[in-house]
Amino acid sequence: MDRSQKADLVAELKQVFAETSVVVITRNLGLSVAQSTDLRLRMRDAGAQFKVAKNRLALIALDGTRYQPIGELLKGPTALATSTDPVAAAKVAVDFAKTTDKLEIVGGAMGDTVLDVNGIKALAELPSLDELRATLIGLVQAPASKIARTINEPGAMLARVFGAYAAEAA
Repeated sequence: MDRSQKADLVAELKQVFAETSVVVITRNLGLSVAQSTDLRLRMRDAGAQFKVAKNRLALIALDGTRYQPIGELLKGPTALATSTDPVAAAKVAVDFAKTTDKLEIVGGAMGDTVLDVNGIKALAELPSLDELRATLIGLVQAPASKIARTINEPGAMLARVFGAYAAEAA
């Protein structure tokens, strides 16, 4: 990798750190190509990214960002999982780490808060942003549907009564 490619990678990582809500640092303990591809696909489906970057370049990119304190976690063969949804990257990384012993969660950060392994696991157990939105929409729609049912019920009851009288008369 020449100097210009390294500069481009550092600029790309700085951009990622500026736009992301959470960074999860993982340690690769011998993932196969198929496993790595599977993890990347799962991350992409969840709206997250999984990137292997040289630790030295990642440290340069972290300099001056709110994620600078996690630089001390970048030791050994590490990779970065990031997402704008505060839960997505953590959820996918923790779920994948449960299925294989070749991926280890090291720690990470959410905004200015540095998280250890247990913090990342706790973050992964929270509902995602989409799940929270769906719950909120369900709560908002419930009263409206109850009102509509209440308004329509008297007419339906009359129709059933008239139907019963008609059946009785026949």
